[in-house]
Amino acid sequence: MATVRQFQVTFDCADPERVGRFWCEVLGYVVPPSVKSGADWFACTDPAGAGPRLFFQRVPEGKVVKNRVHLDVRVGTGLVGEERLAVLQAERVRLEALGATCFQVLIADEENESCIVMRDVEDNEFCLD
Repeated sequence: MATVRQFQVTFDCADPERVGRFWCEVLGYVVPPSVKSGADWFACTDPAGAGPRLFFQRVPEGKVVKNRVHLDVRVGTGLVGEERLAVLQAERVRLEALGATCFQVLIADEENESCIVMRDVEDNEFCLD
């Protein structure tokens, strides 16, 4: 059996550079020197080399329904209750300034901690977790 050593996450989108630059800001990723502006694709990478490469490709059709796969941006790891929600809300404000929108705030219950469902600049869902 082969061992998977690397993977990238690919986004279909209308404007690869716009969506890619949004995710660079969200995750602290950088644009590799080989990426050219105005192309039908865009990519960014984790400068520490720990996270996967993100690849954005132009497609003709728009988003129609909910994503089947989404990213969880882990800003509240290890936190609980009001402290966790405050950190999630602070990140929500930062990402809204970048063009994200808040879809739903899920408050902690007996089984789950709080999380916030967001949408990126082309309406792709992701979670602040």
